[in-house]
Formats: sequence, C-alpha cells, structure tokens
Amino acid sequence: MSMSESEAFEAGMSLPADARRRLALRLLESVDPGEAFDQAAEAWLRTEAAAAYDALKADPSRAIPAEDVRARFEAKWAARS
Repeated sequence: MSMSESEAFEAGMSLPADARRRLALRLLESVDPGEAFDQAAEAWLRTEAAAAYDALKADPSRAIPAEDVRARFEAKWAARS
C-alpha cells in the first residue's frame, strides 16, 4: 500500500528533528537537479513566458525599451551597495 504525499508529510513530521533532517537530505539527494530544473523551465516557458509573449504580440505598446530595463537594474544594483 502506498501513502499519499500528505500522509508521508504527516508521518515525517512525527519524527524527531534529527531524523527529519536526515530524511530531508536523503529526499533531496534522490532528486535529479538537472531534470527538476528542466521540468520547471519547460513549465515556465509553456505558461508564463508564452502568456507574456502573446500579450506583447497583442499590444506592442506594452514593451519596455532595453535601455530602460538596464537603467532600472543598474539603479537597483547601486541601491544595494
């Protein structure tokens, strides 16, 4: 019998803190970071990036000139120092 994600979470939370830490590390090691990143990037491209592209194509006046974007980033970077 397999348990649901919420059941596994509840079972894990009932463990002592040290056991939870070891379990969390083992779970993280079991995830292929390249595959996880690729899946997240693909999902972002298909949803958010595609929607932003479609909106920009529908209304090009929404575009922000590259110089303005660069200036905003430079101002934020300067404010951090």
